[in-house]
Amino acid sequence: MKRLFWCCIFVFGILCTSCITNKDVVYLQDKGTKINDSLMLRQSSKPYRVQVNDILSINVKALDEELTAIFNPVERDNSTGGQESLYFNGFTVDLHGNIKFPVLGEINVLGFTIDEIEDKVKQELLAQYFKETAQIYVTVKLAGLRYTVTGEVNGTGVYVLYQDRVNIIEALANAGDIAQTGDRKDVLVIRQYPYGQKIHHIDLTDIKAMQSPFYFIQPNDIILVKPLKRKALGTGQTAIQNITTISSILSVLISTYFLTKNL
Repeated sequence: MKRLFWCCIFVFGILCTSCITNKDVVYLQDKGTKINDSLMLRQSSKPYRVQVNDILSINVKALDEELTAIFNPVERDNSTGGQESLYFNGFTVDLHGNIKFPVLGEINVLGFTIDEIEDKVKQELLAQYFKETAQIYVTVKLAGLRYTVTGEVNGTGVYVLYQDRVNIIEALANAGDIAQTGDRKDVLVIRQYPYGQKIHHIDLTDIKAMQSPFYFIQPNDIILVKPLKRKALGTGQTAIQNITTISSILSVLISTYFLTKNL
């Protein structure tokens, strides 16, 4: 009987310590570190630099719209075309970092910011096609911020958001948020670089995550959420679930004990 008692105590201890607590699921907790808010935001707002396979939407305007028709040959209708329209009508950055632009030919944009590309296209147009009096205006935007979410989330898949900046919590919320069994303390961000891909780690339960260079996602990021070890153990997520599991185990152990004793 003593052996059964200690066995029950051991099972009870394991299951009680496996509950998912608030510290596991609450985002951006203040863990005693004093952070300068203005410094935090400045560190996280570096401009994005264009990579291979990005798609750019470029629009040229001038006082005389007929002069810019050749640069805007397709009427973009976002209400019907969406991402597919942008894929076929936008300017894709090739493996050499170039886009093929009407009249101007190939323009290298790899590693440039959106503002820098706007200025570069405008200067090329003024040098080769327009006069200063044309008063041209060039608008460049990323054709949607495309990213992938997989792992312990409520909605895995590939998503596109039409925003200039998206932080990782917004991206996860758009995918249905992390499941209760997901590990928020070690979220993986797989990011594309000119030399390949690299895996980064970010703890979303710590407010210091807002200082991370991976807090704001970039196009083609892959966000991977690992399961908590508690899920691997097969234990409950809450105290009620654990008590139910404990009751079932104890019932089986006690029944087995009395059956073997009476043999």
